[in-house]
Amino acid sequence: MEEKKKFTILGISVWRLVAYFMIYSFAGYVVETIFSIFSKGTLESRQSFLYGPFSGIYGIGAIVMILFLRYFNKNNNRLFIGGFIVGSIVEYTISLLAELILHVKWWDYSDKPFNIAGRICVYYSIFWGFLAVYFMSYVHPKVDRLIEKIKSKISIKKIKIITSAVTAFLVIDCVLTAYALEMFLIRKVHDYDLDVANKEYVLEKYDKVYGNEKTANFINTFFGDRKMIKTFPNLKTVSPNGNIIYFDMYVDGIEPYYYKFNFSKI
Repeated sequence: MEEKKKFTILGISVWRLVAYFMIYSFAGYVVETIFSIFSKGTLESRQSFLYGPFSGIYGIGAIVMILFLRYFNKNNNRLFIGGFIVGSIVEYTISLLAELILHVKWWDYSDKPFNIAGRICVYYSIFWGFLAVYFMSYVHPKVDRLIEKIKSKISIKKIKIITSAVTAFLVIDCVLTAYALEMFLIRKVHDYDLDVANKEYVLEKYDKVYGNEKTANFINTFFGDRKMIKTFPNLKTVSPNGNIIYFDMYVDGIEPYYYKFNFSKI
């Protein structure tokens, strides 16, 4: 009987790539949460989507690194350069797409030296380089062994069912996130007369959406200010003149974090 061909991307099965995205997105969420605690003294959300502990940029970055850097595993210098380039491209692309599609800004490096449009800067690009060396040499091989161990204990059919279910959840979560972000943006533009690109269109959409009482109640119940700013505490956008608009300034009485630590007492 002829063996069924697997659909692969650069030699890696789609199922495994999806598993990589889930694992590394969750790991990125944990790393970012810990970093926030020690750098800002706050426990705040570092997830990319409305629901679920996933930081998508880490998942995407890990997949791109795995696909393109696995050929350089035996040379740390090449891994560093590859990580520097690949990480920067991924970070820039995601930031650009967020601004073009969602009209929001996830992060801003404008105050950092050697930055490009505030989307990437040399400091974080160097971080991506070092991360690539450590990731490809030490972390990823262990994750691959973990996946193989799981495969030996659970049937491929069950693994595919679980992976498909989580993938479906992430797709729905991504669509809901895009919708919620758009509704939050047009609500803030209307309520605070914010200066954004295509403002007339945004205000027209506000009237159309929030003019429907049922739709407005649904949005305010599930995607209200508290939910949005708690989930995306660093959310911002850019005005036509290039000024950064920080949304946490327009949510009265709502702290953008879950808990603030007082390390001075320790």
